[in-house]
Amino acid sequence: MRIINRKIKISSFQIIIGSFLAIILTGTLLLMLPFSSRQGTMTPFSDALFTATSAVCVTGLVVRDTATSWSLFGRCCILALIQIGGMGTITLAVLVTHLSGRKLSLFERSVLKDAVSSDHLDGLVHFTLFLLTGTLIAEFAGALLLLPVFLKDHSLLPSIGYAVFHSISAFCNAGFDLTGETAQFSSLTGYTGNALMNLTIMTLIVVGGLGFHTWHDIKDHKLHIRKYRLQTKLILTTTLILIFVPAVIFFFAEYGGMPLGERILASLFQSVTTRTAGFNTTDFAAFSDSGKFISIILMLIGGSPGSTAGGMKTTTIAVLVLNAHGTFRHRDESSAFSRRISDQTVKIASTIFALYLSLFVIGAMVISTVESLPLMTCLFETASAIGTVGLTLGITPQLGLLSRLILISLMYFGRVGGLTLIYAAVPSRRMRNQRMPLENVAIG
Repeated sequence: MRIINRKIKISSFQIIIGSFLAIILTGTLLLMLPFSSRQGTMTPFSDALFTATSAVCVTGLVVRDTATSWSLFGRCCILALIQIGGMGTITLAVLVTHLSGRKLSLFERSVLKDAVSSDHLDGLVHFTLFLLTGTLIAEFAGALLLLPVFLKDHSLLPSIGYAVFHSISAFCNAGFDLTGETAQFSSLTGYTGNALMNLTIMTLIVVGGLGFHTWHDIKDHKLHIRKYRLQTKLILTTTLILIFVPAVIFFFAEYGGMPLGERILASLFQSVTTRTAGFNTTDFAAFSDSGKFISIILMLIGGSPGSTAGGMKTTTIAVLVLNAHGTFRHRDESSAFSRRISDQTVKIASTIFALYLSLFVIGAMVISTVESLPLMTCLFETASAIGTVGLTLGITPQLGLLSRLILISLMYFGRVGGLTLIYAAVPSRRMRNQRMPLENVAIG
């Protein structure tokens, strides 16, 4: 039975990465078609592949402006890829299976468990339906709130399209926008002082980035915080810290010349969007090096497990901080909220941190060398890619083929997950009941 379960687990990871690849390739072929382009010409494979990968991996980095380069069909393809990538291909497959009346097999449940980052097989279908329902409700509410903003500049039908597109893009933490028709690659810089736009987009980003396990826990226990799972408590605490602490720094260090209202909105928005959303209401290129570095850290951390966001995840950084705190206090185990954190969890968090840090730095060094660009600019780009953020300092469209392939790989890695790729590629070989001799190694 153990051998069977091990094979099923490995196969589930292979199916997850394969499903994302299949959707990316399908999207690439669709975007290459002449009627996907506003000019009515074939789109080069590299441009279509980059765009499809960015959409499925809910990143937002683009080599062609979404508004001015793609036709209505092309935009619809991109929006569909964002929605599929945000919710996950396996999740949508489960919905189709459920609607057909067929029950999921044990193998299918195992695949779904890994796809939605669940730790057990019970109630998976119910949770998946909760995920899908919550997604549709949030995106519909977001579109309704955004509609009045776009009605000021457009007629009814285009405004509805803009509202729906930006609501889905924000909730899925994708960062694609359609505002380039007025100012190329401007994102939401024309709405810096618009409170309704800022608050709606920020709310959608945070709701999508918290993860459905967190919202399911809140739904079950309401405001009885003590009953929340440890993961929920860590996610909520870490998210609040990562929103307000950087916002205070941005407020004093980057936006000193703005009116107070715009300054508060801009500080909060940039603090929220840097963790995998990809929208911006101000020019990041105008940031100081310190501001850019803080943004890079936020992009690498990303959202939470089981969410539409990418990055190392809030729980990873929380576990590492708690482990460091325990070490400083001479404690053998890490703990939080009167609960112990297993050594295996700390080990996984350390591995993920090392993977993301290594790939993001190596990718930036290669791009910097190949393109003869400043290293800080390239670090910003690779952090945006592996964190599936989509923010850029403006270099993406000018990058060569090798640099684009590096960003494509980082986006795919950041969305699927490093451990998922490793578990799918490397066979599991556990040595049960066998332990090597123990020997200490000096650290620090």
